[in-house]
Amino acid sequence: MIIDLLRHGEPRGGIRFRGNGCDDPLNEQGWRQMWQAVGESVHWPWDVVLSSPLARCRDFAEALCARKPTSLRIVTDLREVGFGDWEGLTREEIRVGRPEEYRAFYADPVLNRPRGAEPLADFRQRVEAALVSETAARGVRRVLVVTHAGVIRSAVGWVLDTPDAGFYRLDCEYASMSQIRLDPERGWRVAFTNRRD
Repeated sequence: MIIDLLRHGEPRGGIRFRGNGCDDPLNEQGWRQMWQAVGESVHWPWDVVLSSPLARCRDFAEALCARKPTSLRIVTDLREVGFGDWEGLTREEIRVGRPEEYRAFYADPVLNRPRGAEPLADFRQRVEAALVSETAARGVRRVLVVTHAGVIRSAVGWVLDTPDAGFYRLDCEYASMSQIRLDPERGWRVAFTNRRD
């Protein structure tokens, strides 16, 4: 079993906190990034495509599966972590307008979540459960998941058994690919992260 985890490309509106309460579609650059990430002429390796329901992922997954007919499943639990009051704000807006919240979050993102944000433990549990249940189908050997940085961090953290405190230490750029593999003898392994070919 191989799971390829593809982060969405650049959305409209620039860089800001987009959890599951703020959903901007991909901009033109984001679409180019995504097509480049999957390649136009390579052998199609995936048995199924899973996607977050948010437009910045779903729109591309639908276009991809229309071009290369493949089973597509929209999975609600593969949506991004909720950022509560920070949804839609830039890092600079928070750093300047809410300096105490900003410092506290980056010192301890587990205990100092933005008001109304989803707890990291709950988020990681829903992502892990979704990946396990959605990839359990018989005959599925390779899966593409079109999703978010938080979901990718969650999947990699699950395989590596990293604590919640280390969640934001994994870089995950727009349209980057990460991969986890199930080895029959050694269990789940991380093959690579944050690759942009």
